[in-house]
Amino acid sequence: IRVRSGRFGDFTAAVEADTELCEPVDACLITVKHTALDAALERVRPEVLGDGLLVPFLNGVEHPATLRARYGAARVAPAVIRVESTRTAPGVVEHGSPFAEIDLTGESVPRGRLDALAGVLAATGPTGPTGPTVRVVDDEAATLWAKMSFLAPFALLTTRYGVALGEVRTRHREELTALVAETAAVSRACGAPADPAVALARYDAFPPDTKSSMQRDAEAGRPLELDAIGGALLRAADRHGVSVPVARGLVRELEEPEEPEELEGNRRH
Repeated sequence: IRVRSGRFGDFTAAVEADTELCEPVDACLITVKHTALDAALERVRPEVLGDGLLVPFLNGVEHPATLRARYGAARVAPAVIRVESTRTAPGVVEHGSPFAEIDLTGESVPRGRLDALAGVLAATGPTGPTGPTVRVVDDEAATLWAKMSFLAPFALLTTRYGVALGEVRTRHREELTALVAETAAVSRACGAPADPAVALARYDAFPPDTKSSMQRDAEAGRPLELDAIGGALLRAADRHGVSVPVARGLVRELEEPEEPEELEGNRRH
């Protein structure tokens, strides 16, 4: 795997590849998109995983329940990663953001196992012990919803309008602000603190040419994680009676995309 990174430099990592897990491991990282999750899990049989931790780096908030039903609660350690990266060709990854941050959690996983894995991940730099910033967090709901609260507005708006974050936060500022407020309200209803002002400040600090992974999938004609992000947000809002008209409208528009000419004429300002 060849990596180009402004933070970590350019390097190549040799990997041993196979089509399925063939032996027990200490940790199995699930890094597919949610649209490929079911197929990926068929390649990781519970009896082969052994006592290894299953660590999903997936967008959304609903997947831990699916994984625990298949592998058992003590094996599942949900994680979130904050990074902008993309695969530009088979075996080639570009890391564009100046940061790479990982939060590990897991309500039923012994803290010692999480701490040990965090130490390994933090020491995975290409030229020494400096890898991504890794934290172990006790509150699983807060961890997953912190990522969701940031990701959902970013993904839905950049994909809906086909523009990078810089244009979203200027031309579509009003809609971004409303969507951030809706997402924060859902997050709080799910027991996870969220501050819309902090979220907006984070968007403003990002490079203007930043794109969401959902937007990149749309540009490449790949399936979208719309249900795992937008759908999960709407389902949580419905469960808690939170009104989310902007989110609901965006999900509907992305489910039934308009023709380019019609889309341009109907963009919100």
